Amino acid sequence: MNYYQNKLKLALIGQSLFGQEVYTNLRKQGHKVVGVFTVPDKDGKADPLAVAAEKDGTPVFKFSRWRVKGKPIPEVVDAYKAVGAELNVMPFCSQFIPMDVIDHPAHGSIIYHPSILPLHRGASAINWTLIQGDKKAGFSIFWADDGLDTGPILLQRECPVEPNDTVDSLYNRFLFPEGIKAMVESVQLIADGKALRIHQTEEGASYEGIQKKSNAKVNLAQPAEAIHNWIRGHDKVPGAWAVINGQTVTLYGSSMLGGSVPVGQPLNVEGASQPGIITKKGLVLFGSDGKALMVKNLQFEDGKMIPSSKYFSSGDTASVELTDDENKMAEEIRGIWKSILSNVAVIEETTDFFKSGAASMDVVRLVEEIKQKCVGVQLQNEDVYMASTFQDFIQMFVRRVRGEDQEEEMAIDYATKHVNNMTVKMPWQCFINGKFEDAENGKTANTINPADGSVICKVAYASVGDVDRAVAAAKEAFEVGPWGRMNPRDRGSLLYKLADLMEENQEELATIESIDSGAVYTLALKTHVGMSIQTFRYFAGWCDKIQGKTIPINQARPNRNLTFTRKEPLGVCAIVIPWNYPLMMLAWKSAACLAAGNTLVLKPAQVTPLSALKFAELTVKAGIPKGVINIIPGSGGMVGQRMSDHPDIRKLGFTGSTPIGKQIMKSCALSNLKKVSLELGGKSPLIIFSDCDMDKAVRMGMSSVFFNKGENCIAAGRLFVEESIHDVYISKVVEEIKKMKVGDPLDRSTEHGPQNHKAHMDKLVEYCEVGLKEGATLVYGGKRVDRPGFFMEPTLFTDVEDHMFIAKEESFGPIMVVSKFKDGDVDGVLRRANDTEFGLASGVFTRDINKAMYVSERLDAGTVFVNTYNKTDVASPFGGFKQSGFGKDLGEDALNEYLKTKAVTVEY
Repeated sequence: MNYYQNKLKLALIGQSLFGQEVYTNLRKQGHKVVGVFTVPDKDGKADPLAVAAEKDGTPVFKFSRWRVKGKPIPEVVDAYKAVGAELNVMPFCSQFIPMDVIDHPAHGSIIYHPSILPLHRGASAINWTLIQGDKKAGFSIFWADDGLDTGPILLQRECPVEPNDTVDSLYNRFLFPEGIKAMVESVQLIADGKALRIHQTEEGASYEGIQKKSNAKVNLAQPAEAIHNWIRGHDKVPGAWAVINGQTVTLYGSSMLGGSVPVGQPLNVEGASQPGIITKKGLVLFGSDGKALMVKNLQFEDGKMIPSSKYFSSGDTASVELTDDENKMAEEIRGIWKSILSNVAVIEETTDFFKSGAASMDVVRLVEEIKQKCVGVQLQNEDVYMASTFQDFIQMFVRRVRGEDQEEEMAIDYATKHVNNMTVKMPWQCFINGKFEDAENGKTANTINPADGSVICKVAYASVGDVDRAVAAAKEAFEVGPWGRMNPRDRGSLLYKLADLMEENQEELATIESIDSGAVYTLALKTHVGMSIQTFRYFAGWCDKIQGKTIPINQARPNRNLTFTRKEPLGVCAIVIPWNYPLMMLAWKSAACLAAGNTLVLKPAQVTPLSALKFAELTVKAGIPKGVINIIPGSGGMVGQRMSDHPDIRKLGFTGSTPIGKQIMKSCALSNLKKVSLELGGKSPLIIFSDCDMDKAVRMGMSSVFFNKGENCIAAGRLFVEESIHDVYISKVVEEIKKMKVGDPLDRSTEHGPQNHKAHMDKLVEYCEVGLKEGATLVYGGKRVDRPGFFMEPTLFTDVEDHMFIAKEESFGPIMVVSKFKDGDVDGVLRRANDTEFGLASGVFTRDINKAMYVSERLDAGTVFVNTYNKTDVASPFGGFKQSGFGKDLGEDALNEYLKTKAVTVEY
């Protein structure tokens, strides 16, 4: 499609990774970049934009400046004009460009600006968005003029500012990825003659200067939120600072503190309304309004950075004496430092990485080179800032290798509840990189007990930043952590141990599942939890049995060839699970994912997150390495969407509705063509012939609809009953429905518990109302039960015609929909049963084995039950056809969803 669009000759004027991405994407769209104008090499390193352009053979110009004393440099302007650009694209330009250049192309020049103009004109626009506490951020692409960010607007985009956003998080989440897309879109709009020129009003216009260290001191005599905004608006450059014990100390990593203030040691901070507190989590500062914020890291005047929590103990750590092997390792690391700090003659113990000229990219290089050389060492960029001299760095590194700096036993801030004759302890925070921690934005949401509508507890409500951190942890765990290098049999042992721990805690897990999802406790114990344990044990046994194969290929003499295949893990996988079987769906997908050797980021359903977070706690006790499993509670629109879009996720497994599945598939394709498996909606037919075992057909037909209060993906969405037995069958079903005990799911005699949440129950009532209006006969139920909680009456409809809404659409609730068919009309009822876009499951009841085989062969569904229903097993593959999705859970087939096949050919 892009081939037929209008194309332009472009000059790119700018720098940085942002400029590089804009350049690359414009070329992919078919535009011709006739020249790139960027900055001179720094310390012998070319700007990323220059690197990409030079690789492509695009003319590159590296002018240190374009003007002298406000006047254009003639030879620079002439060199620019010679490339013959029709449009100047300035994605990130820190230089002052003369108007002779700005106005020269036929289409002029467009510039990217990180602000919703006219607000925050100037170079530090995004910083001021945070400093001033704006509730929305964004960017503008405008036509350059001789003013300062005052040219007409071509295009603008905006996003909400989360309470704990930083410049980095806004760039990573929105300004960088969406800005690149918008620059490319703007160029195409110009090429097609559709670009707007919206005059900038002066109303609301502001101009704030570039922030410098000298004027970045924090005013502590103001509300906590204003202090927080000031600190995060200056993080990481130039850094907001305060005076502590006569020293200038820069503050990094601010977040608003909700709830009670942790205990700690007081610290006098100059100008503060009351002393700060050094706690285990960081430095607590108080605003003039009495509210508090937490500061994560502190940096001193000599450049050394420490966790705030270590303020009073930062100088107390004794040096460790190195072994011979550790000394050899230290000398190898000294060589890496020397290769990076090429301007330093000798790397001495006191050599400071940053004072020697290293920049942030050098930090990345140092960390990655060391991790490559010392596989399995957990090292972060922040570690370099914390230990910036060579001596401190080696001491930190050796402690890390020895495991001496391992954190204390995992701290969990439980929500506790005495219920079901026990005290259940429920983690409620995000689980990222082996730790429970608050969502980045500090947000929480209540999770509700459907049996009475009460609040169980608050649960972290994750942001996009939390997903990014979780993915980064999973990626590191896969690429350099012990999980990726572990013997498959050892990996299986850990999964067996995890299953054992789940079994030891099965009553607590089942209780959590019952109060959070409404599952009847006995069913939760047997199926929700019981099958989860079986699933992990089953896939634990597969870990050391994943094999490739040798393949005979045509060999041209005299060559001899060996071709074989390897089954390899995909990498970081994302899993999104539904609310009807919270723990079991987690197990069905994650057990296969982990057995295959992947790491994962999992999003539980927003309304049922608690059993997944309890599971996370058990994974730590089982010894699963940190970062391998990450659990991120939150909304599908934010957390699930970011998983679909994330470029480092290689596979996404989803169970849920068909419309959301389609959106996920689209996002996965557009992002990085990540592999997808989808288990979606159903409208499973159950055909009951007159020669059935009537008692069994009634019992299993009831189960096919009312199992787990109808919140069952394979529930029989429509029963077809042969005409000659129809009335008898219906009367027997009504008799059995009347016997069903509806009530408290924790009562062991209860058969029918509450629907999962109020919105779903309301939809079920509406579903019944539609059925009545269409002319179906309501034989039983159809209403909400008159009691607290979200209880729906077991319901039975008959006389359902094929065209009706309830004949076509899934209720996902305790609603039996029955249609009759003529005696002996096997092919006719098959046509009606298959006349649906869904194909998850199906069933048939008959004593005639020939009829059973004939019907099972022709039913178009992923599972066919004959004279039974709901009989799933961990060894049997499960998944649908048509718009019920694709891919399999359970059985050997599920492993292939999380593996890739590599073919290797060797000539010998």
